[in-house]
Amino acid sequence: MLNRRHVLGGCAAGASGCLWHHARPSTEGKRIAAVCTVYVADASLISHAHVICGSLLDGYAPDGVFTRPRHRIVSMYTDQVPANDLSRELAASHGFRISPGVADALTLGGDRLDVDAVVLVGEHGNYPSNDRGQKLYPRYELYAQIVDVFRRSGRVVPVFCDKHLSYSWDRARRMYDWSRELGFPLMAGSSIPVDVRTPALEIPYSAPIRQAVGVGMGGVEPYGFHALEGLQCMVERRAGGETGVAAVEMLTGEAVWRWRDGDGAWSAPLLEAALRGDPQTAAGRPEDNARRPVLFRLEYRDGLQAAVYMLDGHARSFLFAGRVEGQPDVLATKYDLARRESPQVPPRQRRYHNFDALVRCIEEFFATGRPLYPVERTLLTTGALAFLFEAKGAGRRETPELAISYRAPERCWFQRA
Repeated sequence: MLNRRHVLGGCAAGASGCLWHHARPSTEGKRIAAVCTVYVADASLISHAHVICGSLLDGYAPDGVFTRPRHRIVSMYTDQVPANDLSRELAASHGFRISPGVADALTLGGDRLDVDAVVLVGEHGNYPSNDRGQKLYPRYELYAQIVDVFRRSGRVVPVFCDKHLSYSWDRARRMYDWSRELGFPLMAGSSIPVDVRTPALEIPYSAPIRQAVGVGMGGVEPYGFHALEGLQCMVERRAGGETGVAAVEMLTGEAVWRWRDGDGAWSAPLLEAALRGDPQTAAGRPEDNARRPVLFRLEYRDGLQAAVYMLDGHARSFLFAGRVEGQPDVLATKYDLARRESPQVPPRQRRYHNFDALVRCIEEFFATGRPLYPVERTLLTTGALAFLFEAKGAGRRETPELAISYRAPERCWFQRA
C-alpha cells in the first residue's frame, strides 16, 4: 500500500539529499537533456516532442501571453530518426548536441551527469502494439537508462515524463520507486489537467464528491489516459483526499449502453450534462454516433463511483461532470484543445495551447525542483489504464495495487486563456 506517509517520506527524501547530491536551486536557466522517441512535425503527425521540446526551444504562450523559454535544451537523443525527422535541423539552428544514446545526452559525452534537468517524451514513433491494443512505447527502457546515469554519477536532477509512465503497471511502479529510492524530483502526466476549462471549473477543496463522469474521444489507450487524467485532477480534491482505486472494469459496444441504462443509471444525467457543455458534440444520441463505444468503470476505495465514456464519433472534446453532495446542480466543464497560431512562433512550430500550459509547468518544475502536482496522480491513472486493458472482456478486476493515497494541492494552476 502506498499511503500519505510513503508519499511524504519520499518527497522528504528527495528534498533532503542525504544520500544523493542535487543540483543547487538557482534562478538561472537550467540545461535540459531531451530524450524522445521521435521528433517530427508535418501534415501526417505533430509529435509530442515537437509541441513540448519545440516550445522549450522557440517559446510558447501560457494564458495567451508569448513567453521566451527560461531554460535551454543542450542535448537531445531520439530513439528513431525517420526521413522527416526535425531534430538534426533544429540542433544546427539552436546549437544543441545530437546524442547517439541516452547516457550521452545526460553526460554531454563525458563520464558523469552534466545537465540540470531531463525531459522524457516517449510518445509517437513506429513501435509495435501488444495483443491488448497497447502501444509498446519504450518509456521504461529510456527512463531506466536515465536512472543508470544517476546511479553512476551519484547525483540526480528533476525528471519530467510526458503522459503515462508505461503501458505496464509493474514497470510504472518501478519507475516511481526509483525516483523515491534515489530522491530525484519526478513530475509526469498529460496536458489535460492544466488545460483551459470552459467554464473555469475548480472543484471546491474537500468537497464531498460521490459520483463523477469523464468523457473522451479518439484512440482508447492514448486518449483514454487523457480522459482518466481529466477525471482524476477533479476528483482528487474530494473530502479525505485521494485513497486509491479498488476495482476497474472495461465495457465495449452495446454493453456500454446496457450498463448506462441499468446499474450505471446514476451516470446518465452526468454524461448528458458533460456532453451538453460542448457545442462540438455531435447531434443525436451517443449510441447512434459513437463508432466503437468504450466504458471505463472505476470503484474508488472510499466509495466514489466514476465512469469514463470513450465516445469517438460523438464526443469531440474531453469533458468532466460530477455531483457534490448538498448541491442540486451538476458541476461540468470542457477541456479546450483548440489549436492556437501565434505570429511570434515560426510557422513550422504549430502549437496547441494545452501544451503551452504543460510547458509552463515543466519550466517551473525545472526552476524550483518541486512538482506542481503530485506524480502519484500519474501513477494512479497509469495503473488504472493498465488494469483496464488487462480486464477488457474479463469483467470486474480488483486492484489492491492501486491503494495509492495522496493529497492534491489546495491551490492548483490551470490555463485560463
